[in-house]
Amino acid sequence: MAVQPIIPPGSAPPLAPYSPGSKAGGFIYVSGTLAIGPNGETLAVGDAAAQTRHVLESIKSVVEAGGGTLKDVVFNQIFLKDLADYAAMNTVYKEYFPEAPPARYCIQAPLVRPEFLVEIATTAYVGS
Repeated sequence: MAVQPIIPPGSAPPLAPYSPGSKAGGFIYVSGTLAIGPNGETLAVGDAAAQTRHVLESIKSVVEAGGGTLKDVVFNQIFLKDLADYAAMNTVYKEYFPEAPPARYCIQAPLVRPEFLVEIATTAYVGS
């Protein structure tokens, strides 16, 4: 099975050796995605809703570059720096997955930079 890296145009520079996404066997795997701008800067510091929106837009661009849509997302792994941001994240999340939302989990975890509030990793299925 061939594995194809997915790097949408305008992707933020990775903070470590990884691709924004990979496609293999009908699946698209999106790396843990953070609110990072095109120059590596943290976006929307202190605003969990705005960071969630940026993260989901970035995930959408990876899934679309792999030939899918957000309707193809089957699983999300959500990491919050502080569970106090759960409601703000969910408000934005519902906009992107309004009907038949994918399976997911959400946990509290320290993230790679202290100013990051939300990280989401995604799996989408685009096979037959």
